[in-house]
Amino acid sequence: MKKIMFSLAVIATSISLMSFAPKNNKADAVTFTVNAKNSKVDFTGSKKSDYHTGFFPIKSGSVQVDGGKLVGGSFVIDVAGLKVTDERGGEKLQGHLSSGDFFDVAKFGEATFKITSVKYTSGDKAAITGDLKIKDISAPITFTASIRNADDKGFFAEAFLPFDRTLFGIKYGVGMVDSEVQLAIHIYGTK
Repeated sequence: MKKIMFSLAVIATSISLMSFAPKNNKADAVTFTVNAKNSKVDFTGSKKSDYHTGFFPIKSGSVQVDGGKLVGGSFVIDVAGLKVTDERGGEKLQGHLSSGDFFDVAKFGEATFKITSVKYTSGDKAAITGDLKIKDISAPITFTASIRNADDKGFFAEAFLPFDRTLFGIKYGVGMVDSEVQLAIHIYGTK
């Protein structure tokens, strides 16, 4: 009888402890589809005597949100759709950035980013780590993002970060053209 009572006590304790175990965030996550029309990656590149601006459109993607918090996502960046936005650079620079000296868009028209980890540092700030693939070269990157909105009305996040182009084999003009490009990433999503 004591063994039965002891077994029942162990089972009851196990059940009560399991009820307090954390839930699997990925299983409970809501997926938002990236709004490609509004989402983009702005860039500013500098050289010794000037700077140039432009953007890459986001082709597609999705983010997973659980309890108002970003928990995952992946994106396809339209490298072939790059646009130079300053008049000094114009179509000439756009053509050069599209060439083999830089992004070689004829061979590598897309880049991808997959989130592997999200760690919130405050209510709306998160350290995001993921795998970025450009020109068939993958490298992990980490940056801080501001998650501006993640609720029933939609998703919006942005990040501002330096990007070392040489990690992806883009080494044209190093010394004259800065290896570090400043990025501003804007992602919008809807259910």
